[in-house]
Amino acid sequence: MSTKQKQKTKDAVGRRTFLKGAAAASGAAILATGESAVAATDQLSTDSTAGAGYHESGHVRDYYKTTRL
Repeated sequence: MSTKQKQKTKDAVGRRTFLKGAAAASGAAILATGESAVAATDQLSTDSTAGAGYHESGHVRDYYKTTRL
């Protein structure tokens, strides 16, 4: 194996290792932010507006009109 081939192999392995680490770090970051988002929605659901339910407003009716075939 020539020196250039050894260097290419070494670079490829280094890149793979970096990308694996970056993927793991981003996954951990997403999980960390997801837990706080769940906690925030739990707090919001205890508000007095929680029992309001679904209501069709003007902009919702306009959207429904655009989706009709």
